[in-house]
Amino acid sequence: MKIYNTLTRKKEEFKTIEKNKVKMYVCGPTVYNYIHIGNARPLVFFDTLRRYFEYKNYEVAFVMNITDIDDKIINRAIEENVDFREITKKYSKAFLDNAKSLNVDVDKIIKSKATDYIDKMITFIKELENKDAAYDTDTTVYFNIDSAKDYGKLSKKNIDDLKAGSRVEIDKSKRNPLDFALWKKQKNENEPAWDSPWGKGRPGWHIECSTMANNILGDTIDIHGGGEDLQFPHHENEIAQSETLNGKPFANYWMHNSMITVDKEKMSKSLGNFFTIHDIEKEYDLIIVRMWLISGHYRTPLDFSKENLDAIKNGYNRLQNSFEDLERNIDYSTNNSELNNEVKSEIDKFVIEFENAMDDDFNTSNALTSIYELARYINSNFNNKSSTKDMIYAKEKFSTLLDVLGISFVKENLDEEIENLIEERTNARKEKDFKKADEIRDKLHQMGIELKDTPTGVVWKRV
Repeated sequence: MKIYNTLTRKKEEFKTIEKNKVKMYVCGPTVYNYIHIGNARPLVFFDTLRRYFEYKNYEVAFVMNITDIDDKIINRAIEENVDFREITKKYSKAFLDNAKSLNVDVDKIIKSKATDYIDKMITFIKELENKDAAYDTDTTVYFNIDSAKDYGKLSKKNIDDLKAGSRVEIDKSKRNPLDFALWKKQKNENEPAWDSPWGKGRPGWHIECSTMANNILGDTIDIHGGGEDLQFPHHENEIAQSETLNGKPFANYWMHNSMITVDKEKMSKSLGNFFTIHDIEKEYDLIIVRMWLISGHYRTPLDFSKENLDAIKNGYNRLQNSFEDLERNIDYSTNNSELNNEVKSEIDKFVIEFENAMDDDFNTSNALTSIYELARYINSNFNNKSSTKDMIYAKEKFSTLLDVLGISFVKENLDEEIENLIEERTNARKEKDFKKADEIRDKLHQMGIELKDTPTGVVWKRV
């Protein structure tokens, strides 16, 4: 299995710290609003990663933080004139609800809230201060980047260039314009604050992730992930403070997913092309969104558009139709012959193609193609007279590969009017009133229902 490591800018053979155990930390949301489509990409990708590791018999400790104290949260609370905890409670729940609708197994994620680790963050900062890697000012406790080795090694940014590009020093007491906040002192009594050796205040963003990763997973973890926009400064600063404190590598593999554009443009509120999952769910089942998010390689930009989602929806429907036809043929088949080795071998080829794709830096795009090809094979080679054992074997592999990518099928219920029309058409065909049957078929088609007559009965699908 090979992973592209952002730290080295190359694919590397994946080797875990502990045999058959993966320790993975992924940066999660700041809960002050509904998550947008860009936030959903790492959420879905790293859930898929976790699923594949478990498929390959790894034990996975998957941690995702929930940032529940931050300037954006405080500002939102001020706008709505409520306690900041009301904001974080509301949007934490919305985040988890969205995650479940995207078929992310939230029970398999260790969800760490920043406010649960304030004391440990204070300890972390104090230890940095003892190493002369942090210093106290009137407003802030800063990390001194001059104490860090190889600052910029993840993002490949040159420190001198960064200093030159720093136009304004917001705090004159900074020793270096690139020094970043570890602890922000309370400006007024209305701000959320915790007691600390430096006075009342709250942690900086970067220290939150370093502290939680360290306390839950240890000094060195296997994989640290997130969106590519987090490489600098967030992940760079995590490395600096963690490795300065521990003298050990923070993470052996750094994985970053690429960004999402909207109709080929960068997503932004000012352009009016900013889409939350909360809004998208009103028009599309989020399992379609999940399938779209894994339809491209995670390091390739993905373009969000109605046309692209509709295309994925059509592909999803084809897979579901194939799966349900297979189930129906299994139910109606009376052929109990033994599993055919040639059939087994053909099906296994698709599984091998799937695994090869995933082992090559988790190429979910090619893995999905393997599932489409397996579905085509099933459509072409099985019917209600085929061997039950052959079809059961195909179904087991089909189900397993779908589950690795987190693709599930939900049988949609028809409303009573449509059910009555289908029954009426069935009766018309029995009475050989084919004109009436065709008229009903046409009417159903206008209502978005397509019928298919099969040896095992009438099958319907949405169009």
